[in-house]
Amino acid sequence: MVQGAAVKDGNGADKRSYWRRLRAALSAPKVADEALEDSLEAARARMPVPVVWLLGKTQAGKTSIIRALTGSSAAEIGNGFQPCTRHARFYDFPIEMPVVRFLDTRGLGEVAYDPDADIRFGESQAHLLLAVMKVADPRQEAVIEVLRAARRRHPEWPLVIAQTGLHELYPPGLEHQQPYPYEQEPLPDLVPTNLRRALLAQRQSLADLPGAAPVHWVAIDLTLPEDELSPADYGLEALWRAIEAVSPLSLRASIQGDEGVRGVYARSAHQHIVGYALAAAGTGAVPFVDFFGVAAVQAKLLHSLAALYGQRWERRTTSEFLGLLGAGVATDLVARWLGRGVAKLLPVWGQTLGVVWGASSGGATTYALGKAGVYFLARRQSGLNVEAQALRQVYAESLSRGARLVQARLSNTREGP
Repeated sequence: MVQGAAVKDGNGADKRSYWRRLRAALSAPKVADEALEDSLEAARARMPVPVVWLLGKTQAGKTSIIRALTGSSAAEIGNGFQPCTRHARFYDFPIEMPVVRFLDTRGLGEVAYDPDADIRFGESQAHLLLAVMKVADPRQEAVIEVLRAARRRHPEWPLVIAQTGLHELYPPGLEHQQPYPYEQEPLPDLVPTNLRRALLAQRQSLADLPGAAPVHWVAIDLTLPEDELSPADYGLEALWRAIEAVSPLSLRASIQGDEGVRGVYARSAHQHIVGYALAAAGTGAVPFVDFFGVAAVQAKLLHSLAALYGQRWERRTTSEFLGLLGAGVATDLVARWLGRGVAKLLPVWGQTLGVVWGASSGGATTYALGKAGVYFLARRQSGLNVEAQALRQVYAESLSRGARLVQARLSNTREGP
């Protein structure tokens, strides 16, 4: 597919080819769309986006959960859903370069709807199973039936069940109780009687669920401003804890970032960086595409970040950014690709090690370049000088975080819940 001395074999790659390729791609007014799409198509096959499968009746609060987990508005989510079967739809987040896909199976409990085909489709896609039950709705037979069937076929799958709409069973004038009491076992007496009974009834209905994998029950209340309840995302932290307990995919880190990710710009940039890093990891796992394909993905990421920060990435921008990063970073980038070539020479395991090395290196360096790019662009946006040492430190610190994130996905994305 790609020819030239730089890719004749992994060990004989020209040390300057990758750096020149990245510089050329960054300097171009527009990253080559055709080459990039080829790289991304290969990446998606290698690194599928993790899927959170949402199961619940209509109006159970599934869209509210997506909104709370991602920070997107209800309007964005409503416009972003795409059909994938007759009664199932998906929402990619972010849409341009997703880090997670939400799969919603609709119609549960509706008359004349046989969900079997949609359920089997969901089972074939899911990496995390998240059921949603509105606590004031005692008629959950359709959801329970699907969960039983799924666990009979997959007894090893853990399960998170969100019980929503708590305030509908509050007595008049009651506010959300703090500290959050719903993780205590048994539920304490301070939980209103009617609410406690409804919560326990739903939990008891699945007490004999097939399989030994854990079931995490989480009580949440995601409200709108007009509901005048604070906080509007009551129980969200408990939901994240449950998700992190059953899923090794680092979804929260992918969506929200670490403690250093603050502000609208930084958070949106972080999600793009993770998406492109995972795409680069997938590209890096494809023989003869990685050396050039990853550079195209990285260039596209930096161009996208510049647009996010209201700037243009031009030739002068490229020279300044790469100059501040310095030769040390260039050497590190190239050394990682040469390392893949050396790994491939090892008997028996060489090809496997080469693929893993290429994937983790491509993803980690893309993540680090993206974080360095955000620091660079944010400083420029604020009219501040960019210190070379600080920029290199951002790159170095982000490299290890990117490697951990990619390795988690490489280990777990292909497995079911």
